[in-house]
Amino acid sequence: MEKVKKQKNPNKLTQKELWTWSLKGFSTSMNVMILGFLTIYCTNILGMNIALVGTLMLASRVLDIFTDMIIGYVVDKTNTKLGRGRPYELCIIGTWASTVLLFSCPPSFSMVAKCIWVLSVYILVNSGFNSIMAAAQTPYIVRAFNNQEKYVALTSYGGLITMLGAVVVNIGFPILMGTMATSAKGWTTLITIFAVPATLIGLLRFFFIPEKYNVDATTEHLDLKGMFKVLKSNKYIYQIAFITLISSIVANMGVSVFYFTYVVKNVEAMGLTAAVQLLMVPIMFIFPPLLKKFAIRDVILAGIIIQCIGCVIYWFAGANLMIIILASIFVGIGAVPLSMLAGLMIIDCAEYNEWKGMHRLEATLSVIPNLTSNLGSAFGAFLLGVFLNGAGYISTVEGVTVDQPASAILMLRLLVSFIPLALYILSAITAKFYNLDKLMPQIRKENGEKHASILDIAE
Repeated sequence: MEKVKKQKNPNKLTQKELWTWSLKGFSTSMNVMILGFLTIYCTNILGMNIALVGTLMLASRVLDIFTDMIIGYVVDKTNTKLGRGRPYELCIIGTWASTVLLFSCPPSFSMVAKCIWVLSVYILVNSGFNSIMAAAQTPYIVRAFNNQEKYVALTSYGGLITMLGAVVVNIGFPILMGTMATSAKGWTTLITIFAVPATLIGLLRFFFIPEKYNVDATTEHLDLKGMFKVLKSNKYIYQIAFITLISSIVANMGVSVFYFTYVVKNVEAMGLTAAVQLLMVPIMFIFPPLLKKFAIRDVILAGIIIQCIGCVIYWFAGANLMIIILASIFVGIGAVPLSMLAGLMIIDCAEYNEWKGMHRLEATLSVIPNLTSNLGSAFGAFLLGVFLNGAGYISTVEGVTVDQPASAILMLRLLVSFIPLALYILSAITAKFYNLDKLMPQIRKENGEKHASILDIAE
């Protein structure tokens, strides 16, 4: 009797797809975390005023307002043999090369030269390479997989792999920083240690994941007028963008390294709190079944509430490492839903555009939250500089240590507790009004019927 061959489930994500796709996120999350150390590098190695550093980072984001929309438009119009989003994966090389350069400014330079170096290279990393890759992410994933179940798997299980990149930096970087980042040369060596392997693993997606599907229902030519018409008609993407803005402001203030340096007085202990992020691993596995019962908005809203609890706990922590770890658990767990599900929300917005008879504009939709994320990261660094400078923080130069005044210590405690708490409340209010989830079953059904009719006509 002939043995019946078991058919492969087309909706099941293979291990090769999961790892080769997600290791790019592993690499980029490492880069995001390392850039969070830029402020303390500039203040303690280059001797730059902390408010000046924050202002430079914020100024760099003004350029994003113009470049991100152009990048999104260009990516949405891209049609090559490799696909629409895939060619831009090579930007990971530029991201890491520029990051090493960013942390290699000679301390002997004049203050003006240091400002020019930091500003120009920071723009190259974020407004250039990282913005291009962010714009290309959604067009790439929908043309590589075109399957809702695979999207969910990639954002949950793949999100675990992405998160591990941040964990590697949060654990390993502070430990190495304590011994290596005591001089300008040491900083360059430290960044290079992370940059080389991160670049190599970040390229795996480009080589092993092809674009296989055509998801464009409209064949109309895309022009700038059409792009702005779509953006004007989709209110949901701006709600996502605002929530992303708040999350990015808090996450990218870079306050932790200052907190552990001057409040806990042990920067290497940052690695212990980062290790707690491993407790979030089981959470990644519950997202696929969770999203079958709850709307994306509700899961994200629950995460924001958990973060608020963590902020309150932080206020009572002081230098107590156990309470800090407890607060970190709440804040870390609460951050998971948005970081995992924001990509799905952008895909839903593209489906909404198609449902309304407009261009999908995956790349342009992607750059809007990316723009607010970039603005948030720079504004977070700006706020850190303004608040600490106003509280009397004392900047140092290479080889010099100081005791910070009580006012600066108090401000550091506020920056990990009540200030982010107020921002999270604004984010929760915004999430409450996001209701696209309710329309998605109808949208997917009607879009699927539209695609099927197009295929019938083509045949």
